[in-house]
This record gives sequence, C-alpha cells and structure tokens, in this order.
Amino acid sequence: MTEENVAEAMREIRTALLEADVHVDVARDFANRVQQKAIGQEIIGTLKPEQIMVKVVHDELVELMGPVDPRIPFVTPGPTIVMLAGLQGSGKTTTCAKLAKLVAAKGKRPLMVAADLKRPAAIDQLEVLGEQINVPVYTERGHDNVVKVCRNGIKQARKLDRDVVFLDTAGRLAIDEDMMAEVAKVAQVTQPHQIYLVIDAMTGQDAVNTAKAFNERLELDGVILTKFDSDTRGGAALSVKAITGKPIKFIGVGEKLENIEPFHPDRIAGRILGMGDVLSLVEQAQAQFDEDEAEKIQKRMAKGTLTLDDFLDQMRKVQKMGSIKGLMKMIPGMGSAVDDADIDESDIGQIQAIILSMTRKERTNPSIIDSSRRRRIARGSGCDPQDVSGLVKQFGMMRDQMKAMANMSMMGKMKSIAGLSQAAMTGQGFGKKIKGSTVKVRKLSSKDKRKKRKKR
Repeated sequence: MTEENVAEAMREIRTALLEADVHVDVARDFANRVQQKAIGQEIIGTLKPEQIMVKVVHDELVELMGPVDPRIPFVTPGPTIVMLAGLQGSGKTTTCAKLAKLVAAKGKRPLMVAADLKRPAAIDQLEVLGEQINVPVYTERGHDNVVKVCRNGIKQARKLDRDVVFLDTAGRLAIDEDMMAEVAKVAQVTQPHQIYLVIDAMTGQDAVNTAKAFNERLELDGVILTKFDSDTRGGAALSVKAITGKPIKFIGVGEKLENIEPFHPDRIAGRILGMGDVLSLVEQAQAQFDEDEAEKIQKRMAKGTLTLDDFLDQMRKVQKMGSIKGLMKMIPGMGSAVDDADIDESDIGQIQAIILSMTRKERTNPSIIDSSRRRRIARGSGCDPQDVSGLVKQFGMMRDQMKAMANMSMMGKMKSIAGLSQAAMTGQGFGKKIKGSTVKVRKLSSKDKRKKRKKR
C-alpha cells in the first residue's frame, strides 16, 4: 500500500464516517490513525488496495469501539443499584423498563424507582411499564426532593427483598447546571454500583457533547444507545466511545420492552461502513420465525404453491422485526440505496387490507379473481381495482421467481436476490404507483380491450 493508494481510499472513508454521523474531530483522528497503519500493508492475491483499506478500517473500528462486556455485574448481598442518566427524550424511562425485564428473565427481582420528578407524567409512564412487565415501581408524589426518593426507594427494595434497583433520574431538553448538579448529588448519596448514560443514537454528532458533559460530572460505567432501529448508521457509537472511553453496553432496537440487545462492535462497524449487519438481521428473524413453519413455507415456495395467506403471515412477522428501511440497511450493499429511497410503509397496510378483503378461496388461488371480484375487493379495502390487479400480478411474478430460484445454483440465487432487492427499491413490478418510483399502471385502450376479448 502506497501513500497514493491510502490517500485515495481515505477520502471515501472520511465521507462514510461523516455520513454515519461520526463527530468531525473523531473522524479526523481516526482517519490519521488508519492511514499510518495502512501504509506498507502488503496486498494479498487478487485483492485491490481499496479492499485492503476496508479491512484495515473495519478492524480499527472494532478495536476502537470494543471490547465490550454487556453483563451487568451484580453484588452480594444486594441490592445492586443501577442509575440511569441522560437528556429528556433519550428514552431513559423505557430503557429502565427494558433492563428490568432483561434482568427479571435471568432470575433477578428488580424494582424501579421513579426519580424523574420534572417531566409531566414520567411517574405514570414508569408505573404503566412496571405493570406490563410485573415489576414494582417505587414512587413519591407531591415533592421535588429526588435524593430522598432514591434513598427511600433503595430502602423499600431491601424491605421487599428486591436484589436490583433501577433509578430513573430526570433529564432536560439540553444540558444545564441544575440537572447536572442533581444527578451528581443522587450519585453521591446513593453510591450506585453502575451508572449508565442513555443517549439517543439519532442525535449524531450532538451525542459527543452530551457524553462529554455527563462523563465530567459522573463516574460512568457504560453507555446505552437508543433508537438504533431508526435511520441511524451508528456513528454516535464510535463518537461516544472515542470521547468518553466508556464501553457501550446495550443498544435499543425498537419501542417494545424486549427490544434491547448487547452491543457488538463488529456489527456496528459494518453498519458505519455501509457493509450491513447480517448477524443482527438473522437474530431478529430467528426471534419471529418458527423453524418448522419456515421449512414448510420453503417447500411451498419451491413447488410454486405459496398462497396469499402465507404471504400475509410472513409480511406480519417481518413488520414485528422493525421498520422496513431499518431492516434493509442491515443487508450488505443496501445502505446507500436505502438512504436514497423514499419508502412509504403505509403501502404495506394497504396490501394487507386488499388480501384481507379476499375470500379464502381467492387467497389460495388468486387466478380466479376476475373484474367483478376485483371491484368487490377494491371496495372492501378502500382502493382502486387497478391496485388489486397490480398486487395479484406482483404476487404471481414473485411466486414464479421463487420457484425458479429453488432449482438454481448458489451464484444464480444470489444474482436473483440482488435483482429482487433492486426491483423492490425502485418500485418495479408493483401494480400501484409507489412514492418515489416511476412505475405507473397503464389503462387499456378500447382497441386493446377488443384484442384481449378475442384472445380469450
């Protein structure tokens, strides 16, 4: 690797880092460090210089963001006190409930303390979440002494024989001295065993300022990044780790209380570089899809006997995994294409409405849907007959392609999958006009209709 090779590749890498919302100073320092390591690297076999650079950058990203231990260290005797801090809107309260549910699944007996006395309805929100996961919540209404609430909450945990206490502290829309003094006082009095900073991953470069301010006032033990199921590519993870030196323990990947997972530096490095995150995608799929049922679906795909009921069931399971845009970003090579695409997920609701407006016989054999059936289905689903026709046509094409793929070689399957992904992104093959695409439904002329009737 020569300086010329490295300089050319580094331009693209710096752009990728900045597009992923990595802080400017962090991106510059990181690029300089990578450049020093890359010069002199031997190019192996048929690899190109830019491919060597990607490996060097990926390895450096993993090293910078790791190592990570997602375990919460518990003390004996208890209770283990875990304090959550962060700005308002970062997702502290929801994260508090997610962690409580996580440790409860491991046999612990958590208690949550509603110590956010500033935000309206914060106490009510934590109580509702506590009922959902069957975890008690300690509250004191009518005063603003946060330190007293936290201290009494810990005492209550000992009385109830609860071995983990989560302190949900207050935040502000922006960093101010009153808030920082308050959380510092809580930490001083309660002496928590773990202090986690909760940061919204969508704040991008602003995450650095937040992490820096809290790190100066608190002895942080780790960081939790929320809203990782959004359009973010994870640049905040690199920035926060580089500035604070504190490990990232968990990431929030959805609004549901089970949507929290350990932080994996290698997977986030792939997201930052636009290489996808296949492992996380597979894990999310495994949580939703039954292996035996998936095998039956696969056999029906190979025979070309997939029904619209099967299609609807699979669509619902995919929806449970998160936003379509977020899932597609996990597929290698799809990152930039997804960024440029205007994906309207409301179309999925209309597709489901069309299928549910069909009879069981029509969902099993869509070819029987004639003009009168199309009009009835359109009325039932609140759309145009052309939309029904387009969906049936698209489903037929997809079923034929899946059947053909079953008999292909692995290379052929990969090419077909790439083609299907591109079609989905550009709107090709859809019977309705999708926002951002150029596909339109062409109405038949009178002459075309006469020809069609003669052919029948």
